[in-house]
Amino acid sequence: MTIDPHTGRPRSTVVVDAGRLWSGGLATALVAGLVGGLGVLVCQGVLDIKLTKPALWLDLTDSFAFNYAATAFAAALAATGLAHLLSVTTPKPRAFFGWIIGLLTAAAMVLPFAQSGTMASKIAASVINLVIGLAIASLLTAVLSRTVVDAERTWQQP
Repeated sequence: MTIDPHTGRPRSTVVVDAGRLWSGGLATALVAGLVGGLGVLVCQGVLDIKLTKPALWLDLTDSFAFNYAATAFAAALAATGLAHLLSVTTPKPRAFFGWIIGLLTAAAMVLPFAQSGTMASKIAASVINLVIGLAIASLLTAVLSRTVVDAERTWQQP
């Protein structure tokens, strides 16, 4: 850590390339949205499984697949904001990010089992939520390892 010569206080050595971070977050959101929408279409259209309908953040249209995709898109953008915040405020942001996203993914996987529906529909929705969570976690961790630089290299090392 370096000392700011003007204030005499410690200066953060974390540098975030915010433009690239949010571009990567937007790309991650697009992937997450596609995973959600495609997951619904495959389950309902190909496998003939009527999915349980959990409460979605975004209920914009009559299309369940679109609303699921929009919710996954929004979740990825929220995760990008969380990662950005953790990067500049916490020691070991990768550890906190991993735990938070892991726990939120687990909650999203359990949520379908609190709804009414067949076991197949609950399992299918849970699997879709797992894949969305894995996409968000893996893609954002990769983006952050290329857009956040600090002396401890917290995003580059596990």
